Amino acid sequence: MKKVLFLIGFALTLHSISACAQPLSQKKSFTRQDTLRGSVTPERAWWDATSYTISVIPDYNSRSISGSNLVQFKVLQPGQTMQIDLQAPMQLSKALFQGKELPLKQDGNVYYLQFPQQLTRGGQHAVVLEYKGVPRSAVNPPWDGGWIWKKDAKGRPWMSVAVQGLGASAWYPCKDYQGDEPDSAFMNITVPDSLVAVANGRLLGKTSNNGTTTWRWGVSNPINNYNLVPYIGKYVNWKDTYKGEKGNLDCSYWVLDYNEEKARKQFVQAHQTLQALEHWFGPYPFYEDNYKLVESPHLGMEHQSAVAYGNRFGNGYLGRDLSGSGWGLKWDYIIVHESGHEWFGNNITTKDVADMWVQEGFTDYSETLFTEFFHGKKAGSEYVQGLRASIQNDMPIIGPYGVNQEGSGDMYYKGANLIHTIRQVINDDKLFRDILRGLNKDFYHKTVTTQQVEQYISQKSKIDFSKVFDQYLRTTQIPVLEFRPDKGGFECRWTNCVEGFNMPVKTTTGKWIKPGTEWTRLKLDPEQVISIDPNFYIKANPSGNFFKQKQVSGRL
Repeated sequence: MKKVLFLIGFALTLHSISACAQPLSQKKSFTRQDTLRGSVTPERAWWDATSYTISVIPDYNSRSISGSNLVQFKVLQPGQTMQIDLQAPMQLSKALFQGKELPLKQDGNVYYLQFPQQLTRGGQHAVVLEYKGVPRSAVNPPWDGGWIWKKDAKGRPWMSVAVQGLGASAWYPCKDYQGDEPDSAFMNITVPDSLVAVANGRLLGKTSNNGTTTWRWGVSNPINNYNLVPYIGKYVNWKDTYKGEKGNLDCSYWVLDYNEEKARKQFVQAHQTLQALEHWFGPYPFYEDNYKLVESPHLGMEHQSAVAYGNRFGNGYLGRDLSGSGWGLKWDYIIVHESGHEWFGNNITTKDVADMWVQEGFTDYSETLFTEFFHGKKAGSEYVQGLRASIQNDMPIIGPYGVNQEGSGDMYYKGANLIHTIRQVINDDKLFRDILRGLNKDFYHKTVTTQQVEQYISQKSKIDFSKVFDQYLRTTQIPVLEFRPDKGGFECRWTNCVEGFNMPVKTTTGKWIKPGTEWTRLKLDPEQVISIDPNFYIKANPSGNFFKQKQVSGRL
């Protein structure tokens, strides 16, 4: 009698490349400043930011900036003391309300504004915040971010900002909390006449000054703080139109003048990316503000309607395939990944950075979906399975709440493989696609919690995934499927898992196994040699001596 053999679908090889966002330093303890930054304090709770108008004048030689932020806000409940975030060494020099200067009290990276009287619920007001100073300079953007002061290949100033994780308050005063996005935003950037200034949204106009030009940009949709950035350099521009699900989408491309020829060739992938991601996620979320790729002095970031691009106009991730499968060299990583954030990260934004897996996991999976769209389902599966080589399982993906702290960097590759595993359990690609599109429709331009997303997937699929989410998001343990012989047959169970974990898995023969944490007898032909579908991110571990003569890997 042949013994049932559960084989393993892939081998893992470690590599250390990570996707390009700014993970926060993993702190062991937290300070009052962390709480002020990461939580809804009483001085934040009573007001809602409705619009920002940021004006900035950078001085390349002194590495300093000055400007103002006109903060429009709505009063949610009576309040008199307002928290404004601005990180040292930047200084909030003045706050004006109805033409009069407000008293300021500083507490580290926080300023408290005291209004002359309590503002009443429902009122709409504005305060002008004037600021100046030498902002933190980016050391290794986008990972170790700040204001970027560089020169291009011809020795001309080239400036931008990358502050995800570090926070927008590193360079301008704001309510630096992801849970409150202004409903619109405007940016006025004053630079020497020899340079061009680009920002989010649409160009509203420019004004010539005495030797300088002020470029005025506007965003008509909600936008999170760290996405609002200037790009300043010797840019050239061209435009085209993508015929998308909501009609004509204006596309605009800004690159340094000497890179235009190769950029025009590489950026044809922008339309391909929009085509694939609109198919899976629904319409591009910011038709009103257009779609832009902007060459940046760093690798890339998901700056809303102005995606930062620094991938050297080549495929892969700086010429490498993060998956090791070969498929990652078929397309430009930065165009696909950072554009994917327009749906997950910009359209759907997590309130607390502890839940950033929602933004990064789904966006990382957009790479798989892009690969599948153009190269087939097998190619997509090979790509996402290859990403497992970089999963560290060092700490839970979800971080501590209320202190501006992310969880593990595994939110990328493990997050993508969690979604891929859930897709297998749903076992209906049309329904799975409907869920992805439904998320972007039902949470359109909203901030969310992980619980909202988890519950949505369970409700729409009519499958309770609560234990699956607990397992992959809140522990570092990869569930182990154990097998042992039993009375001429075999039985299995889940171990290394949360209590009540009962995820079904499929074999490569198409048959399903539905184990629990107690031993369950398998309804399989004991003469058949089978394997577990490698699209499930689990481990397999035969128990006892039964499989000693078979070469079985422990990881699946």
